[in-house]
Amino acid sequence: MGYDGVSTNETAHDPFLPLAVAATSTSRVTLETHVAIAFPRSPMVVAYTARDLHDNSGGRFRLGLGTQVKGHNERRFSTRWTGSAGPRLREYVQSLHAIWNCWDTGSNLEYAGDFYQFSLMTPFFNPGPSEYPHPEVFTAAVNGYNCLVAGECSEGLMLHSLVSPEYVRQVVQPNVAEGARRAGRNADDVSVVGGGFIVTGPNRSAIAEAAEETKRRIAFYSSTRTYFPVLECHGFEDIGRELHVMSREGKWAEMGDLVPDEMLNAFAIIGEYDEIPGMFKERYGGLVDEMHFSIETANDAEQGQLRRLVRELQEQ
Repeated sequence: MGYDGVSTNETAHDPFLPLAVAATSTSRVTLETHVAIAFPRSPMVVAYTARDLHDNSGGRFRLGLGTQVKGHNERRFSTRWTGSAGPRLREYVQSLHAIWNCWDTGSNLEYAGDFYQFSLMTPFFNPGPSEYPHPEVFTAAVNGYNCLVAGECSEGLMLHSLVSPEYVRQVVQPNVAEGARRAGRNADDVSVVGGGFIVTGPNRSAIAEAAEETKRRIAFYSSTRTYFPVLECHGFEDIGRELHVMSREGKWAEMGDLVPDEMLNAFAIIGEYDEIPGMFKERYGGLVDEMHFSIETANDAEQGQLRRLVRELQEQ
């Protein structure tokens, strides 16, 4: 299809296992988790998995990590929530690099932070140096603090789907720049991946159907209080509070009806296949380095349209 990379997420399936298959059945595309949930997994466990995927794919693996919200950490993963997701994520990334450096250089493993401590690596458990550089680590962010963390210690920032150009300008860019400044880095060295929702299809009927589904997804995310800062950027915080109440009442099927077209248009680019590249460049040109999207196709004709869409986006 012409994509530069493929990714897996952590929703109803494990994010790493499909990439083990992709590592041996592809030869060019980047393979990434977008994202794997960090805190339920020890950095040591992830360091081994990322290293194996990176080596087996010929150095094409990118590790995307996210924190998830308190409720999912505690109630879905039974993981203790420290109340300091941003600082903990910073240490998580630092731990990964400390472990990989230990393996590559043969130095002692010595990392001591507030949340993670690593001080043991015997030869039997050390895979030794890799022939490839460390996997890139991209971290996901919604709030300003995690954007700052990305600027400090990540190779890239993965934006949430619930995002807008205004939020990138007002919150994301200033915090990435500040994080980079604190770490003595250049903010331009931090790649930004994202671009909100893409609503498209082979005809207007299909686009209208996709728009309704996107409203349901926007409602789902907007019901989570962690994402309220994005809503506040556009004055949608009252809708977010209503959606939060509905989510607690289990009214998932009706929540999409609460999302007006104005809200849909703030977070989604809507158009026919050949309209999307120009619309995306107009909204996100200069704001993101990579565009991440998934579009289902039903037949060869639609796949042909998608190939052209991908090619036109690459040429923008």
